[in-house]
Order: sequence, then C-alpha cells, then structure tokens
Amino acid sequence: MSQLVTGEAVVLQVRIARMPTRALACAIDVILQGVVLMVLIGLLTGFLIGSQSSEALAVALIFIVVLLVAIGYRVVMETLTRGRTIGKMVLGLKVVRDDGSSIRFRHALVRTLMWFFVDFAPWFAASPGIVASLMNKQGKRIGDMVAGTVVIRERQQSMASPPLFVPGPLVQWAQSLELSRLSDELANAARDYLARYTELLPGPQIALGEALAARVAAVTAPAPPYPIIAPAFLSAVLAERRRRELHRLATQRPLPTGPFASPYAVPQGPFAPPNPYAVPQGPFAPPNPYGAPAPLPGPPPFVPPPPPSGPRPATVNAQGWAAPGSNGWT
Repeated sequence: MSQLVTGEAVVLQVRIARMPTRALACAIDVILQGVVLMVLIGLLTGFLIGSQSSEALAVALIFIVVLLVAIGYRVVMETLTRGRTIGKMVLGLKVVRDDGSSIRFRHALVRTLMWFFVDFAPWFAASPGIVASLMNKQGKRIGDMVAGTVVIRERQQSMASPPLFVPGPLVQWAQSLELSRLSDELANAARDYLARYTELLPGPQIALGEALAARVAAVTAPAPPYPIIAPAFLSAVLAERRRRELHRLATQRPLPTGPFASPYAVPQGPFAPPNPYAVPQGPFAPPNPYGAPAPLPGPPPFVPPPPPSGPRPATVNAQGWAAPGSNGWT
C-alpha cells in the first residue's frame, strides 16, 4: 500500500503497480500493436505495389504508420479512458496523477514519448525504464517522473469485515480494557489478519497471530483473566474498540453553541439590533392591558370591641318590665 495526497490534503491509500505486472500489461499492448501494424503494413504494401509508388514514398508511409500505431495508440487510449490501455484494462491497472486525479492529454503524450525515446529506446537497450522502476519506491519509470504520474492497481481483493465478538466470560474484562494506546495502524493490521485467517497456512497463521497478539497486549491492559488463543484475544479487543467507538458516535454529538448556533438567534452585545416588538420601559411605558391583575386587598385586621361603659343594663323579667334594683335601685 502507498499513499497519495490529493490537492485537498486528503490521503488516499492505493496499491502501486509493480514492474512485473506493468511488464505483462505492456506485453499485451505490444502484441496488439504488432498485430495492427502487420495488418496495416500489409494493406499499405499492397496499395503501394498496385500504384507502383517510389521506394522512398513507401518507406515514409510505413514510418508514419509505425509512429502512429506505436505512439498514437497509447496517447489516444490513455486520454480517452483516463489512464488505461487494453493491457492495463486486462490486468486492472490505471495511470493517475501524483495527487490521484485522472490524467489528461499532456500527461499521456509525455509518458508515451518518454517510453518510446528514453525508457525503452533500443539505443539504450531498454534499460533506463527498468532501472528507474526498480529504484523508485512507487515503481515509476522516467516517463512517470517527468509527467508526474504513477500506475496503480484498480482491482483490490475484496476483504469482508471479520465477525468480531467478545466471548461471554470475557465481557467484564473487555469492558475494563485500556485502549487509548492502541493505534489505528495496529488495529487495522489485526483486523486484516482476522479477515484472512482462513486463507493462511497453519504455520504463518499461528506465527502471525501470536506476533500481533503480543503487540496488542503490550499496549492494552489488563491481561485476560485466563490464557486464550491469539485470534480470540484480537477479536475481543477489536470488538470492544468498535463498541466504544459506536457508543461515542451515538452519544457524544455536541449541540452547536455560540451566537449563531440557531438560525433564529438574535445577536447580542453592543451591536444587537433594536427589537421592534419590545415594550418600552421606564416612565413612558404604556399600561399593559394583558398584565396580571392587581392583588385583591386582604380582610381588615380584627379589632376587639371596647368594653361596655355606663350603667349596667336593666334586667328584664318575663313580664317585660325592669325588676326593682336592676339599675342599681334599692
């Protein structure tokens, strides 16, 4: 795997096409070009013999046809298909720019001219392109370096995500794991190992699993409560890591804050606009017809009556007259 950085500073993970694959694609293209050349030269020779043209004209026409097929084929194909020839299509290769974008006519033309006159020129014994490709970490030949292109593999083996799970007795242990030191690269390596577990031979299967388990155990804690095999250990760690990541994404979604968090928020501060619906305050405030009613007055405080003064009231008997002596008479 190699990395390409786009113009937007996005890192792309791509598989670089190496020299053996590119050589096979080139061989397919050369065979096709040879077949086309044989057909065209045969037709052209028959035409020239029939028209009794001069030998110089015949040589010139054949040279033009060879150039058109050798150079024009690659330029036209890579321009129209955005970096592919028939050979590259067969093997799943594609030419892209260094930033991962599609090539244009100028890139295809520069690559083809350098391929024909420098990289695999017969007067250089076809050595410059081979040497440059072997020495460059991205397998670039001289034409790729000049044009700013690289050949990548489009077909990548599909790899299903492995079924990650935590065995029942290890659930509490997995929930207590410290995973902050587990890097994405190491986690991806462990995930790839589990995805290809059934494709590996028994020897590499065990050795690679133990090596990855040792690396993961060195950056996680605590250790399992009892010994378990490497695939089960890696699966439990990755399953717990994925569970925490999903939980974090589901629960930690902070609400937007700040003066413009809501499209209906009114700016505050010294530049806040006056509110056209605000009620004036102060001495000029109008009466509020919808205000709360004034509180009702409470009952007056209880005042006991004063004691009676003056003579004691007369005692009235059953007949309705005052008894003698009731008013202090004797």
